[in-house]
Amino acid sequence: MQGRLYDGLSSRPATVEIEWSDDGLRFASDAGEARFWPQDGLKVVREGDQARLSHPSDPDARLVLAEADWIALGGSVAVEKRGRIREARLVIGLAAVGLSVTAFVFWGVPVFAGPLARATPIEMEQKMGDSFDAQMGAMFHRCEGEAGQDALGDLGERLAARSDTPFDVRVRAVQAPFVNAFALPGGSILVTDDLIREAETPDELAAVVAHEVAHIEKRHVMQAVWRSLGVGLLLDAVVGGGTGAGQQAVLLAGQATDLRYGREAELEADQRGQALLVGAGLSSQGMAPFFERMHGAGEDRRLEAAAEFVSTHPDSARRAQRARNDAKPGASALTPSEWAAVRASCGAGSKDPVTRLKDRLRRRGDDAPVDQGDQMGQDRQASRRP
Repeated sequence: MQGRLYDGLSSRPATVEIEWSDDGLRFASDAGEARFWPQDGLKVVREGDQARLSHPSDPDARLVLAEADWIALGGSVAVEKRGRIREARLVIGLAAVGLSVTAFVFWGVPVFAGPLARATPIEMEQKMGDSFDAQMGAMFHRCEGEAGQDALGDLGERLAARSDTPFDVRVRAVQAPFVNAFALPGGSILVTDDLIREAETPDELAAVVAHEVAHIEKRHVMQAVWRSLGVGLLLDAVVGGGTGAGQQAVLLAGQATDLRYGREAELEADQRGQALLVGAGLSSQGMAPFFERMHGAGEDRRLEAAAEFVSTHPDSARRAQRARNDAKPGASALTPSEWAAVRASCGAGSKDPVTRLKDRLRRRGDDAPVDQGDQMGQDRQASRRP
């Protein structure tokens, strides 16, 4: 049986005659040079329809022959055995990588996010927050009612004064088609006009703002940023930032992590938010009724959109019960005139969906007439999750 010998010294292969025996492999070239490779240590690698053989006793040399010829020589057992070992090693290696990825996403990233957030320099978070704030400002326009904005800003400052945060807390109302409030790194809090409309009393709105101030104090926002950065780095390492099934799987894993740890942070922010209200001499009785209405959103079509506020939060009924147990009386968060100004800041005082949509279109510079039925349908769609 013939094969080609690459001796590692010359680029031209030598044609050799090959013999296989129980103790190993013998082959000789036309020039009469003979070699022997013992079976022990013989390595066989498949490449296409060829078998490439090597041996530690002759590390620079490679013997190449057709796989069919190698099998005909009686080397099939060795080839199959080594092939299965390589396949088993590959499967074990891939499984180990998969377990490592899973452990990193579900355990490593959340565990280290908290210490990283606390160790993040204040200046770094502030700069990051300024960048986030600019991006959010481009997406969600600031409401025009300055009297209402001033009242919200003053409320945020009063609550921040009772908190242990180095950041300058800034609260503002924005136009957004969903019921929510969210804190950004560095101290900014955005409250949507739809949430202001759903709040029935100043104390309910104050409870939401206090909740977000607590997120800033506990640096929950920065923890979420570090979790996102960890998942992003993992994406680059595993799937190269692509858009295939691997990326989607890791993204879903990251979302599940955020949900699990986000619920713990939400409960902590509930309790701390009520403490901030009490410390400022304000009523903390607004949190429970707000959560109770959010929990009953499915029963009241007017509040269907409110489910957005609690979609990634703990069970609203359970939160409401805890808030009610901890609630304490106090002064109203806003005077009647301040409450009216806040309600009017984004047209939130109007319950008429057509009027709200017209106001939004006018603020965006779109004066084109819209059919009233279409307006109502669009507004209902806008109130749902985008």
